[in-house]
Amino acid sequence: MSSGPERQIAFSAGKSGTAPATWGQQAIWDAVRKLGPDAPRYNVTMEFPVPPGRLVARFLGAVGQLLHLHDSLHTRLLPEEDGGLTQVLDADGTLPVVVRTCPEEDIVREGRALMAELGGLPFDCARQWPLRIGLLERDGDLRYLALSFSHTAVDGWGLRRVVADLWELTDGADPATIRELRPAVQPLEEAGYQASVRGQRQDAAARRYWANKLRSGPRQLFPVRQELPATTKFPNAVLNSPALAQALEEVAEARRTSSATVLLAAVSAMACRVSGSPDSMLQVVVNNRFLPGLAHAVSTVALEGLFHLPDVGDDFADLVRRAQATLLSTYRNAYYDKRLLDAHLADLVAQEGSIADRSCVFNDRRDLMPRQPGEEVARVPLKEALAKTTLSWPIEFDPRPHTTFAMDALNVPGSLELAMTADSRLLPRPAMERFLFGIEDLVVTEALTLNGLT
Repeated sequence: MSSGPERQIAFSAGKSGTAPATWGQQAIWDAVRKLGPDAPRYNVTMEFPVPPGRLVARFLGAVGQLLHLHDSLHTRLLPEEDGGLTQVLDADGTLPVVVRTCPEEDIVREGRALMAELGGLPFDCARQWPLRIGLLERDGDLRYLALSFSHTAVDGWGLRRVVADLWELTDGADPATIRELRPAVQPLEEAGYQASVRGQRQDAAARRYWANKLRSGPRQLFPVRQELPATTKFPNAVLNSPALAQALEEVAEARRTSSATVLLAAVSAMACRVSGSPDSMLQVVVNNRFLPGLAHAVSTVALEGLFHLPDVGDDFADLVRRAQATLLSTYRNAYYDKRLLDAHLADLVAQEGSIADRSCVFNDRRDLMPRQPGEEVARVPLKEALAKTTLSWPIEFDPRPHTTFAMDALNVPGSLELAMTADSRLLPRPAMERFLFGIEDLVVTEALTLNGLT
């Protein structure tokens, strides 16, 4: 592979301005700065090979147009003495793009190495624009694309919009048409709403909701099962289940709800069965794209919502119904100023001595990128699909403070993956295994029952 010079994408005549950081920008910045050298773990990345036919020159022109579409991509964040942030929207500047020529047989290997290179670097949000682009080219064609963003600029749902816009612009779409079809609130506008009377009311309502739930929820969900050093690594288990992917859709259709609700109900049920708690209390990542103007936002909008489901029983159909109503309340109260919320909850602990356990996190990431043609889940008899389930233990992570478990749900070609990282003192590996297989069993059994096959 040959390394050519960096290309500089010139950007000018853009919008400019300053404002306090949005709630999302501030929340991610606060989280990232605590990580120190591990900060790149929060970068939002995407990579993929590109079939021949898209010219590098056209792509580079599209990047300049993309900067005009989305202000967050040329916004810097300046720290204040009190820990707050000011967002600064730059009207002009340059964006470097790494362009390398690569032999056909090395494209995937070298592309992955380029992604690791770009994604493994932290961002200096005060001095840099929050975007790095690298590409491999062959005979003038773009053959591999690697994108790395600071999480202060985009979340996973914002990344989805960026990629869609980038391809449309590369293929000749008019930026004005894209803006008209998918209008989006920009970060300066979002900060204005958050400072408004309406925004402040929404923030205050969310704080009240969280405080009420955390007063009434269980103080500890999972008892300590193993006495281990605090430095013990957190294992990561990955369940790959074509059967779960298929069964979720079947149950959701039959129960007239979303597959996200069905999956969350199953996670809640297994959290209670494994922990012994009658209540489920989960922090769930909410994309907030259902709020006015935010459907197509390229910014950090997603925040945690608090999902509290008391008295979880054995009737899974009833649990799905209750989960749907509870999830709506969670969504309504997942857009807030996290700094104010944290201070409010600290005051609550000081007053009452303790609040409910919120150390279990669930992030349903399946809708971040739609399935591509050929990646759909094939409809086969569920009992046949169950034989294809696998469980692996790919990695261990450094201990994560105040975390019992963190679980992600992801679409993969022809299947669904549940990736779970947990504190072994509270959830040893056998308990993690029971948890993951239990989720699959609950949903698949419900689908079989609905189909009259049990």
